[in-house]
Amino acid sequence: MTSLILLAAEKESAEVTDWAARIGWVVGLALFVALVYWLMREGWKWRGTLQSDLPELHSAPDDPGPATLTMSGRYHGSTTAGQWLDRIVARGLGTRSRAELTLSDAGLDVVRPGADDFFIPADALREARLDKGIAGKVLTEGGLLVITWQHGDRLIDSGFRSDHAAEHTGWVDALTNMINKTEGAR
Repeated sequence: MTSLILLAAEKESAEVTDWAARIGWVVGLALFVALVYWLMREGWKWRGTLQSDLPELHSAPDDPGPATLTMSGRYHGSTTAGQWLDRIVARGLGTRSRAELTLSDAGLDVVRPGADDFFIPADALREARLDKGIAGKVLTEGGLLVITWQHGDRLIDSGFRSDHAAEHTGWVDALTNMINKTEGAR
């Protein structure tokens, strides 16, 4: 009996939650997340400032001619050629978006709903290949169509992924043929 009284005397009620401490932690965490987001945004803007020497992007000609190929998919970004992590953000090239690609004798027209469209003239195309990654997007081997092109004095790699990955090989072949024809005409 004495042991029951001792056990009953030892029981205590549950600790009361310290709401002020919890609210302080939540507010502190929210401020930390906001600071990290602001620093990332400032870094993005600084990268754009460093790349401000990039000339304006070309717009599609009024009559580019008949379409050789079309593709619907995603634009994953552009980088300095050969450096798949050096993202280019100037002139809207850093914005990922849906994309409609149209290849014609005049060049490659990239239409991006919700982002700036751009045009790559045929004489600016340098290479087309299948790759696995570009600036923060890594896929399976050959899952990304990477097009290398000259803009001003820079070589740029732009990454695209078709809604139908089987189309990538046809695009590499068509672009390579176009590049070889253009180089032969120079």
